[in-house]
Parts: sequence; structure tokens; C-alpha cells
Amino acid sequence: MQIELPFGDGTQAAEFPDHTMVIESGGRAKLKPLDDLEAAVQRALDRPLDSPPVEKLVSPGARVSIAFDDPTVGSFGPVRQVVIGQLLERLAAAGVDRGSVKLICANSLHRKFRPHELSLIIGDELVAEFGERLSCHDAEDPDTMVYLGKTPSGYDVEISRHVVESDLTIYINAAHARGFNGGWKSVCVGLSSYRSIRHHHTPRGMSMSLHNNRMHAMLDEMGQLTEAKIAGSVFKVDTVLANPLQVAHLCAGTVSRTRQATLEVLSGAIDDRRNLSQERFDTIVYGIPNWSPYAVFASMNPLLTLVSSGLGYLGGMIQALGRPGCTVIMATPAPETWDEVHHPSYPVVWNEVLTKTRDPDEIARRYADRFATDRALIAKYRHEYAFHPIHAILACYPLVRLEQIGQVIVAGVEQAATAEHLGFRAAASVEEALEIAAHRHGNRGRIGYVRHPLAPGKVAA
Repeated sequence: MQIELPFGDGTQAAEFPDHTMVIESGGRAKLKPLDDLEAAVQRALDRPLDSPPVEKLVSPGARVSIAFDDPTVGSFGPVRQVVIGQLLERLAAAGVDRGSVKLICANSLHRKFRPHELSLIIGDELVAEFGERLSCHDAEDPDTMVYLGKTPSGYDVEISRHVVESDLTIYINAAHARGFNGGWKSVCVGLSSYRSIRHHHTPRGMSMSLHNNRMHAMLDEMGQLTEAKIAGSVFKVDTVLANPLQVAHLCAGTVSRTRQATLEVLSGAIDDRRNLSQERFDTIVYGIPNWSPYAVFASMNPLLTLVSSGLGYLGGMIQALGRPGCTVIMATPAPETWDEVHHPSYPVVWNEVLTKTRDPDEIARRYADRFATDRALIAKYRHEYAFHPIHAILACYPLVRLEQIGQVIVAGVEQAATAEHLGFRAAASVEEALEIAAHRHGNRGRIGYVRHPLAPGKVAA
């Protein structure tokens, strides 16, 4: 059979054996876009879950901060702008001076975003109106970070002073990637620091599970401490997308109740990965588009392509459907280019860390503290629109999936040395990669092609 795979900036056709099984990885086709986003937002704010409406949570003169997901969250429609607009109207009706409200892009350890980049997700008018009252989170600014203490399990909680000093913090989640987003991750990651994030952003700590999510269990504990320590309230608006431009579901209310409602929607729309096939495969194949959440308004590099996206975001099917010792074939040209402005720590990790070890636990143990405290690279994060230096270390953690894999073959890679740098094999084409896999698993080895929903194209800067 012939299959057309995502491949860099385009697609590439390849011949597969007839016994190949095609597996659809996404469940979003089951979700329909809302007919009227403005009306849906109004309904959600009129009847929030387990909470009074926003206008009942404030009094005249209240200090309010509205935080929102940064552009790395693949939501490129108007949802942030619409929600902020309606919130401002309700706050004004309750006597809150519009000029005292602050807008915060919750970029966590991602890079800060330029005003014209933010205008693409919240609109030109809000960017112009709010001016200096619109800011990006700075996890390294000692004047804006507050340490709240340790949870009963010993997790450090450090969050933005905006949350601590506001009478009301409103957080807008613009999308969900399975069970990864939402809940207390919004505040306790998006508006936090590595001091807190290091507890759950580990090689084995991050999770997209819809149920019994170990990462969110830790975040819930952090959230409980946050609620106990701050004087104000936290109110959430959560969304589930039908596609990168349109919303399928929207709710508002308390942190816990909105997460519960969102997970109920996702559970009914997205199939459990382990139930997508009754078979387990010797060879798993998929294509990698030239897109990553961490390359919005920026460009890709080999670490983002092959590890963060290849083994991370797109590699979730490996553990679900691959037999131990399976072959993984990624189709991508993976050009060895580096965006020194936005990802300055990435080539350093590629050349100085991954040449010494590809064990994610060892990488965390030996190198995390070094990169988390690199003053020169931190200055680039704070002042030059760069990702925090620790982010390149976090991007290595999906290497943990190699424990399930016998070999990785990069099909169509421009330079064989790029694949070999990670201990992967290079092949000129998918067909050649399948031949290599057949030498290991036999000509009748089970082959699964994973068809991922194509990632959205780059958003123009």
C-alpha cells in the first residue's frame, strides 16, 4: 500500500507492505466546533462550576490578574481574546477599574513573547490598551516570584507575585493535550519557577494520562498549598478544541471542577491509546512535520525534531502499541539548523551533553542544575526572548522511551550524522528503513503506521 506521511514542511509518499495496519492516533474528529463562541463563553461565565460568577468574586477596587496560555499551546483562534473581553466587561460592571487589571502571558520556562506575537493570540487592541500592564511571566525575576513553602510531600511551591497579591487570579486555558494541561498546572507551572517545576518535570514524571495522572497528583498538592497561602481566589476558564482554530467545549469555575469537566469531555472524545489496536507491533512508523509547540514564531532543530517531538509528543504510541525491542521509524529530513536567538541552550546540550550520555536519568542528575543556573543563558531568557536554559534538558527526557525500543531509524534524514548523534540509524527512505526493520523482525513482522493529525503550520511572526 502507498501512504503519504508528514515530512518536514511537506509530505512524502512511501510504499508499505500490504499487511501494514494504519492506526489513527487522534480522537478530535469526534468533537464539533461550537456554533457561537461568544455565546458559549457567556453561558460558561454566567454559570461557573462550583463558583460564584466572576463579578461576585470581586468588589470595587479589587486587584485582578488575568493569565492565559502562551502561544506554545496550539490554540490559534480567538478564544483568549473573546474570554478576556467578556471578563473585562464583567469586572467593570462589578466596579473594578479596567486600568487596574493586569494581563499575564503564562509562559513558564518557555521564552517570552514580543508584543506583535502576543497580538496574534489576544488581538492588537488588547496589546495596545494594556501596554505595560501586559507582561510575560519571568521565572527568574526575584522581585516577582514568591516562595510559599513545601507541601506535605516536600514539593517546593514558588509562584508569581501577581497570584499572591491579587484579590482574584483568572486563568484561561486555551487548549488541552489529553490530560497534560489544565488543573493546577496552569498556575503551578505556567506562573511558577524551576524550583517548583523540577519536582514533576522529570524523565518519568510528566504524563498525558486522562486518569490517575501522576503529574497532576503532585500539582494538586501544590495547588492546595497555594490556595491556603494566598488571600485571593483562583478562577479558571478551560477549553477543549475541535481543531487548532475552533473550540469544541468551554467551561468556567474552580480549578478542580473545571479540570474534572474537561477530562469528562476528553474521555468521551479520545480513545485510550492502548485500545487503538488489539495487536502489538514490531515496527512503528510515523512522519514528523516541521512543527513543534516550542518552535512557534521560531524554527526547528534536531533536538526538538527527533527527541521532543519524535519520541515525546508523537512517540506516545510507542509504549502503548510497540512490543519490547520494537523498531521505530521516523520520517523527517531533520536538518541540522539552530535558532540561536530563541533556543541558545539547545545546541549546547546537543554538543556537550548528548555526546556524553543519552540516559535521561543521568542527564537530569548530572546536568539539570548546571543549566538551570547558567547566568548567561538565563539573561537571554529574561531579556532576549530565549527559552530558559533548562528547557533543552527537559527536551531530552523523552529519551526514556528508548527503554522500550530496539532501534530508531530516521528515514529521509538530510545528514546521517544527525541521526547517528543520538545512536539512531539513518535511511534514505521509508522503504529502506522498512527493509532494515525486516532484517530484525522478519518479513512478516507486524508493522503499524501511526497517522497523527497533521500539526498546524507555522504561525507567521
